[in-house]
Amino acid sequence: MQYKNVNAEKTTVTRDVVNLEDKTGNLYQSIVAVSKRSNQISSQIKEELTQKLQEFATSTDSLEEVFENREQIEISKHYEKMPKSTAIAMQELLEDKIYLRKPEEAAE
Repeated sequence: MQYKNVNAEKTTVTRDVVNLEDKTGNLYQSIVAVSKRSNQISSQIKEELTQKLQEFATSTDSLEEVFENREQIEISKHYEKMPKSTAIAMQELLEDKIYLRKPEEAAE
């Protein structure tokens, strides 16, 4: 999934608790859903970053041979400028892009 082009905030934003509660009917469930989705997004971004940085990995263990690779620095800066995973997850919840499954209701 493309997280580079999301419209999530890159800074801290005060949220209206009522809007979060309206999404699931329970504020706690909304926060848990955002937390779990944030963990998923974070792990996906980390895997993607690790794969891109593996291209620049060297097999030498010498500390003296540290080279500045401009491409590697640019990739790292790009990922640092991206919105945080919690902001992306919160935006997805507010835009109803997160599917919430409630197993207790399915059992009834």
